Amino acid sequence: LCNCSSVGSTGCNRTTGQCHCRAGYAGPRCHRCARGFFPEQGGQRCRPCGCSPAGATSDQCDHSGKCQCKVGVTDLKCDRCSEGYYRFNETTCEPCQCNNHSHTCDNTTGTCLDCQENTEGKHCELCKEGFYRSTHPAHGCRRCPCSIVASTGTCHIQPGETVPRCDRCRAGYTGLNCNHCDKGYYNSDSICVRCKCNGNVDPALSPSVCRPDSGECIGCLYHTTGFHCELCEEGYTRDPEGTNCTRKEATLGPEPTEFTTSAPNATKATSFSTAVLNSTLSPTTLQTLFPISSSDNSTSAFADVSWTQFNIIILTVIIIVVVLLMGFVGAVYMYREYQNRKLNAPFWTIELKEDNISFSSYHDSIPNADVSGLLEDDGNEVAPNGQLTLTTPMHNYKA
Repeated sequence: LCNCSSVGSTGCNRTTGQCHCRAGYAGPRCHRCARGFFPEQGGQRCRPCGCSPAGATSDQCDHSGKCQCKVGVTDLKCDRCSEGYYRFNETTCEPCQCNNHSHTCDNTTGTCLDCQENTEGKHCELCKEGFYRSTHPAHGCRRCPCSIVASTGTCHIQPGETVPRCDRCRAGYTGLNCNHCDKGYYNSDSICVRCKCNGNVDPALSPSVCRPDSGECIGCLYHTTGFHCELCEEGYTRDPEGTNCTRKEATLGPEPTEFTTSAPNATKATSFSTAVLNSTLSPTTLQTLFPISSSDNSTSAFADVSWTQFNIIILTVIIIVVVLLMGFVGAVYMYREYQNRKLNAPFWTIELKEDNISFSSYHDSIPNADVSGLLEDDGNEVAPNGQLTLTTPMHNYKA
């Protein structure tokens, strides 16, 4: 008797008793599964293992139908790469190339999934925006020291450098990390603000335009001054449009300056207005010194003479007037001294004759002349007619 399996055989050889097995069955009676097949769960049929020739080590599988997979291959039939591997070709699974920043990748394309430590890219080889590749730790990504207010927030390390450099600074910022204010800007509460100089500073002459710490304008032009070059210099005023500073036009007043001198024999006195004695003359002073009237009450402008030249002219005039006054007073004084000396001068004429001496003087014609003391001798006498009598031990002389 053949005793062949009704499921696994197609009959038997009556002479030898050998059963003829179906595909997937083996054994003398075709009662077990052949190599590459496994028995159906709960039944007697044999099903093919179906192991992947690329992923399985053989075509054999266990009773559950699980194939023996190669390294990096998984699944029941070894037809899928394990986690951390991807299908590089049709012969094997290659490990994911994620630079140690991910443990998984697409098992078909090899693209890394869920990159860690601020990395991105197909193989986690790039740093995310706002981070840069650091050498410590190796291939690690660290945040850029660049503010998104002062820059784009991205940076990089140039070859040969060890510190990052911001890619692009925003307007008004400069420096390696965009942490300084550019020319024409100043720091206001850690924010760079454009200098406010009302267009009265030339960047070619003053590159920084204003002080970076306070915003005070440097090098005001066009006769302007002030913290923001918003004022006009002394001697200048805003034009009617309020844009430019122009030289002030000096107007003249109606009252002239008085110069008063004393009499020749009195104490010298000269009175000048306070404005004249002031070396720096204001337009109001000019009005006082040089009054000019006009029928239509219009203002008159002085010739274009500098203040220094004008002050020199006024000072020269004052000096000349003082010198003339001093000369006049001195002449009067000399004249009066001369008159006094003429009245009291003892001018005498002496005539010597044989028997007398004759004296004559200007006092003869001056009734009020003081003739006492002319001759110191006690014997001298003055006659009522003004003649002097000289008495000596031997002779009497009359003059």
